Amino acid sequence: MEKLKTILVTGCGGDIGQSIGKILRMEYKDVKLIGCDIHDKHAGHFIFDKCNVVPRADSPDYMKAVEKVVNKYKPDVIIPMSEAELRYCYKNKITEIAGVHLIMPSFESMKVGNDKLLTQEFLKQNNLPYAWTTKVSDGKPKEFSCVLKDVAGRGSKGLALIQEKDYDKYKDYGGQFIFQEYLLPDNEEYTCGLFRSKTGEVRTIIFHRILFQGYTNYGELVTNKEISELLKSMAEKLDLVGCINVQLRLTNKKGPVVFEINARFSSTVLFRHMLGFKDVIWTINDYFEEPLGEYNPIEPGTKIYKGWQEYILYKDGRKATIGELPLAYARRLLSGKLKRFDVK
Repeated sequence: MEKLKTILVTGCGGDIGQSIGKILRMEYKDVKLIGCDIHDKHAGHFIFDKCNVVPRADSPDYMKAVEKVVNKYKPDVIIPMSEAELRYCYKNKITEIAGVHLIMPSFESMKVGNDKLLTQEFLKQNNLPYAWTTKVSDGKPKEFSCVLKDVAGRGSKGLALIQEKDYDKYKDYGGQFIFQEYLLPDNEEYTCGLFRSKTGEVRTIIFHRILFQGYTNYGELVTNKEISELLKSMAEKLDLVGCINVQLRLTNKKGPVVFEINARFSSTVLFRHMLGFKDVIWTINDYFEEPLGEYNPIEPGTKIYKGWQEYILYKDGRKATIGELPLAYARRLLSGKLKRFDVK
């Protein structure tokens, strides 16, 4: 796209920020990629042209520091990726920084997604399947077993399955915690990409997943008409513009029930892009009022696996990863036959 010369990605040191960087690097060969994060001990240096350090989003100096980065590099768009920054932008109704537009979902989806109580209230008010949810401070939950979670938490971290005998241990947790319906079965959890354009076009992708330490470690691409219709209805009722991630379980009694909305690009964003669901690119194209590009869904049954990437930064400034080496070179290295190697 000729309009794009420079893109700024905040939270570039995180897994999602780096995935976004890889996508942009693949799609826009000549675009300068600038990143920023709260520290510089991350692999974003291997993906972005420049990585800057800025304060935390809750610091009084945060906005001034980001504005300084924007004014220095003059990006055409900004993609905020850290959870804290997105919440800051929502709370302060910020849609641009130093005159540069932020690529993020519309505020209504952020409002609903940032609070699990509001998520379930939104579903209930719109006659969509929902999980009963109450504040811990309101007293004993509706039934046991149930799930204890942070009302603003993300992923599976910090969750606890509560039995009635455990109630006294948790009854004094503050208003930040909720009890929520335990959705069964456990092995029917799905993570879904949901995109809607400014003109109302909806696109979806659905993975049946397995979590590991809060992330999708393994998933299988599926088609499910009931889930697809639910996602489309949610997008329309949220008046969504942009892309969000929806977590749900396909339950025995209620069908698909959403338990979490992540109002941002998610950890499966690079997988989705590789499978043709190019939500990052569609969102950028939509902002610039360019054609979205076609979406030809991949055949169900395709599997995804989360792996790891090794990076090396030499003292003289050279950078290397296994993926950038010739295959024969990499094999020799891995076999132990090659003790030293040079990468330009």
